[in-house]
Amino acid sequence: MSTMAIRPLLILLALTLGLCAARAQEPSARPDLTLEPPMFVDQVRVGELPPLAGRLPDPPRVINVAARGGEPGRYGGTLRMLMGDPRDIRMITIYGYARLVVFDENGRLVPDILEKVDVEESRVFTFHLRRNHRWSDGQPFTAEDFRYWWQDVATNERFNPGGPPMQMVVDGEKARFEVIDATTVRYSWSKPNPGFLPSLAAAQPFTIAMPAHYMKQFHQRYADPLKLSALVKMERVKDWGALHDRMSRSYRPENPELPTLGPWVPLTNPPAEFFVFRRNPFFHRVDETGRQLPYIDKITMAIGTSSLIPAKVGAGGADLQARYLRFDNYTFLKEGEERGNYTVRLWEQGVGAYVAIVPNLNANDPGWRDVLRDVRVRRALSVGINRRDINQVIFFGLGHEGANTVIPGSALYDSKYDTAWAQYDPALANRLLDEAGLEQRDKDGIRLLPDGRRAEITVETAGESTEETDIMELVGDDWRKIGIKLHVRGTQRDLLRRGVIAGNVKMSVWQGLDNALASPDMSPVELAPSNSMQFQWPLWGQYADTGGREGEKPALPAAAELSGLAERWRQSKTGEEREAIWKRMLEINADQVFTIGVINRTSQPVVVSNRLRNVPDVGIYSFEPGAYFGIYLPDTFWFDDATGKE
Repeated sequence: MSTMAIRPLLILLALTLGLCAARAQEPSARPDLTLEPPMFVDQVRVGELPPLAGRLPDPPRVINVAARGGEPGRYGGTLRMLMGDPRDIRMITIYGYARLVVFDENGRLVPDILEKVDVEESRVFTFHLRRNHRWSDGQPFTAEDFRYWWQDVATNERFNPGGPPMQMVVDGEKARFEVIDATTVRYSWSKPNPGFLPSLAAAQPFTIAMPAHYMKQFHQRYADPLKLSALVKMERVKDWGALHDRMSRSYRPENPELPTLGPWVPLTNPPAEFFVFRRNPFFHRVDETGRQLPYIDKITMAIGTSSLIPAKVGAGGADLQARYLRFDNYTFLKEGEERGNYTVRLWEQGVGAYVAIVPNLNANDPGWRDVLRDVRVRRALSVGINRRDINQVIFFGLGHEGANTVIPGSALYDSKYDTAWAQYDPALANRLLDEAGLEQRDKDGIRLLPDGRRAEITVETAGESTEETDIMELVGDDWRKIGIKLHVRGTQRDLLRRGVIAGNVKMSVWQGLDNALASPDMSPVELAPSNSMQFQWPLWGQYADTGGREGEKPALPAAAELSGLAERWRQSKTGEEREAIWKRMLEINADQVFTIGVINRTSQPVVVSNRLRNVPDVGIYSFEPGAYFGIYLPDTFWFDDATGKE
């Protein structure tokens, strides 16, 4: 994959995408049905739907499929996926990856739903909508949808009593919102807001527009009071605000009546064990031949036991599957290729570490807390791990032995971050632990803490992966050689989070950086105390997240410096300034070993039906940036027989 590096946003976002497909599809007296998805032909003939030229915006977004290494496809088919939780229907939003702006495969921000964006000094953002763009129900998508969200939701005390969301506030100053005309809106601040556009392109996007024509029926300002009261009772919610929240959920599409701008629209009301999504007749993308995307008519998601998904996939039960598949399923899945009529591909995982050991610097235990805050101890624990053995035993040598940091493909990658304190050197580990005051040992060779207790520590996992447990057993063998006794305990994900935040968990296992393909224009908050869900410093993160109202002020100078750098990034004006901040933050994290990465660049099995086209052979499987499959545009995937499997 080519290097992920975001170019200056002003230049890139000012580009207007090609108009040729739009001009080729101007309305005529007798519509050309050869370009119509067969699913809609009858509706067009009887007048239930406008012809294609009347459904597309002007201009549509043109996706040159051939230039992306694929081939223009044919309409039709049903793509089957398997999920382990009803909440996984959010994957249709993630994989569909229709956003106001999106990251392309090179990590650049480009317009998607928007026609273009003008940016001035990273503080004034003018959005130009595509003319005649429509929601999935055929109603116009206009500036009114942005106005409704800003004036009736974001700044409404019922929904946001503390003020607008943080993305819309810079140093206490909320955005100035302007409607320029029906297809142009502007957001501005007196100071830079460099994180604004990346937040709109996220896998879990920051949403700043709602289908006003639909949502007004649930809003006290617009709805008939009697009808609104009846709806509140029917939905069994507390009040109109709770009703509005429920009916407006778009990230997890539980309301099939809610209009969308994505490639597929939901048809199924939860609760259910089988969800169906149908192509959006008003989707804004076309291929270079003028055919409307997506090519695939339907997507289904069958909900079942997550542990059984690999077996079902191996029996040919899915057409595209990566979720709930692990590397240790690879051999089994490979053996079933012929029987299941699929191919297993190995994509690189885009996280900073497949497994990271995370010391809790805010642990309640004062003895262990002081020990873990000593950088010499964290460095010793890192160099005391034989990563090569773990790579060979668990990943057949296919992983990379390195720290928890950005990976090649990121414009910020530097091998010195990757190798810092990641070599196997038990002699150095022993020396560092001695220097940290842990030189005393008991008769079993276990070191003694300064308070006289044995250096025995429990590392807690979410209990969801046998690979994590196997890795930690090997780590335990290595740490035993340097006088540290390790115990591994599995728990549940929610219990683990609560235990860390409460300070009851001294050390945990989690994945590394969510975004290891970062560029300077992406927020570096993962590297600094920023929220209570960061397992290495939950109280320091809470302090930053609440503006000092809760939590604790960072007690280590390095952590305090990271907080200051994150704030500097939020005020930065240029890409050069942001790059310098990122590099310093990466350098601090590498040197201070706030998290101990074990293995990264591991492989993610991706099962692809032999009938499915345009799925890359090689890719990076990452939530941020990229939305897993989303960055590769699943709306351009197609079945070679145009039938799929029902």
